[in-house]
Amino acid sequence: VNAGGERGPLNFQQPIVYGAFNVGDQFPPDYREVYPLVGIPDVQGGTRRFRPDDKTLNHFTATCGEGIFRGDRLPDELKGDLFFSEPVGRLIRRSKVEVRDGITYLKNAHPGSEFIRSTDPNFRAMHIQTGPDGCLYIVDMYRGIIQQGNWTRPGSYLRGVIDEYGFAKNIQRGRIYRLVHEDHERDTTKPKMLNESSEKLVAHLEHPNGWWRDTAQKLLVLRSDLTVAPALEKVASESEFDLARMHAIWTLEGIGALTPEFAKAKMKDEHSSVRRAAIRASETLFKAGDESVKADILALAKDKDPNVAIQSLMTAKLLNFPEFQETAMETVSENESRGIQEIGKQLISGGGKAIPKLSGEQLSLYKEGKDIYAALCFACHGADGKGTPIPGGDDLRLAPTFVNSQILSGHLDLAPKVVLHGLTGPVKGKTYPGEMIAMASNGDRWVAAVLSYVKNSFGNQLGFVTEADVKRIREETADRKTPWTEAELLASVPQVIPDRSKWKLSASRNQKEVGRAIDGNLGSRYTTGGSMKPGDWFQVELPEPTKIAGVILDAAGSKNDYPRGCEIEFSTDGKTWSKPLKKKEEKSPKIMIEFPEREAKFVKITQTGKDRLYWSIHDLQILKAVDK
Repeated sequence: VNAGGERGPLNFQQPIVYGAFNVGDQFPPDYREVYPLVGIPDVQGGTRRFRPDDKTLNHFTATCGEGIFRGDRLPDELKGDLFFSEPVGRLIRRSKVEVRDGITYLKNAHPGSEFIRSTDPNFRAMHIQTGPDGCLYIVDMYRGIIQQGNWTRPGSYLRGVIDEYGFAKNIQRGRIYRLVHEDHERDTTKPKMLNESSEKLVAHLEHPNGWWRDTAQKLLVLRSDLTVAPALEKVASESEFDLARMHAIWTLEGIGALTPEFAKAKMKDEHSSVRRAAIRASETLFKAGDESVKADILALAKDKDPNVAIQSLMTAKLLNFPEFQETAMETVSENESRGIQEIGKQLISGGGKAIPKLSGEQLSLYKEGKDIYAALCFACHGADGKGTPIPGGDDLRLAPTFVNSQILSGHLDLAPKVVLHGLTGPVKGKTYPGEMIAMASNGDRWVAAVLSYVKNSFGNQLGFVTEADVKRIREETADRKTPWTEAELLASVPQVIPDRSKWKLSASRNQKEVGRAIDGNLGSRYTTGGSMKPGDWFQVELPEPTKIAGVILDAAGSKNDYPRGCEIEFSTDGKTWSKPLKKKEEKSPKIMIEFPEREAKFVKITQTGKDRLYWSIHDLQILKAVDK
């Protein structure tokens, strides 16, 4: 369930570590429609997001605080249901969860209505969770304003609604509700697990209330008490409660006491959920160097339960088994299960356009960014990076596309500035309901990773962002308190010199093709006409001395033809040259070389490395310094 995405539940088909899997009919077409009682249009999306007749919210816009009810002191019909809040709508949605043939389906448990909906405009449920007494707990922020301050400034749409209803006055009134049932007595046993023995904690793994099982497992893992390993193996082998067996397996894994022999034995458990848990827990063993579990994992691709077979394939892909592709294709061709067909095919075809050969650090950033995108950014920007369509909208999307994005493809500082401080208002003349909020609370590596992934996905090959880049930009913009507008953002960085028609070009080799580097056609290119060698150079003479701050070399059309290191020199007369500015090899088809503002009429780029490939320039841009 994602607040920013305005979509409600997403990526719930499988654990997100294996990928962002979604199925077209995983919930009914009207699932995202909500049924509030409060008709106040205080929604960020404006008039598109509420019903014109009664001003009630019409679709999810701020879903959050999800929880599966796993207690034992409410009616059985609630067990396993998904609950989440919609604070803008002042309601709580209850969803029935059904797993059928390897696919998970959700539906509103109260069609045309909601599990809880309030007439109090300050009801802002934010979190829902099973409690130790077996009941359901609801955290209510009980507040007039719940939107970030950036979007409620004077003059904004929301500020007008806030002032009209006096919402700014209601603060510091949060509360927690406990949901009980008149036919069920709540459990009054007070948990005292911190002072209990490890043996007693093991016994709690068989408790009917999931809160007790989770807490006991957590404390056992934190203690790392290996003396209870035999007791855990006994629970995992002999308990009649399948969930207790699962908890015991994961606790063994958590304390480092899971053996390959025991994991393989549990892959034959009679209950499919236990077999799946055994596969997943064995991933830790394989990563630690024990390959004896691989054959057993692959064998379960033929399991009679499609959920187990899917888990086998996902683990095989995650662990990069050489047999994955063949096993997956065979499974998909032989097993007609809907889940196998949907998830299996996505696993086989997963991934977009291939990225160029990366350094170890770049590959690590890319993989980290991919996980971040799948867990967070996907909700607004979509699996294809083109923006998530909004149900009922005329090609309306939650967020701008990452394809041919000026912010991504332009100056290096643009995208980090957006992630750190947010972006408000129109982008390329179009306003989006899912505004980009500031994410400066995340670390430099987090920002670098997600941007490096986006810059090298969805058909992009736009280079990498480093932690050092983000650190520098964070420090330079530390005083900024509000999100950027597009105009402010673009004006804050050096811009490309738009008119290249009067540039004079020369090169050490293949002079006849130099014009292809600035013809505006990424399908054409200048090349050295031979393998790269130290001393190859390319020179630009500008019409007049100009204050410049950077150079962009784009070889994306020939992704491995980037320079193997280079030097840049500057001159105002073509005779007296500056000391060379050295740039190490950057394994990226698009390279931005920044430098302190300087005046130059001549810019000379010299390739310093050696490679059998040509040095190619599909597009060369020079950045004009920011006017101060």
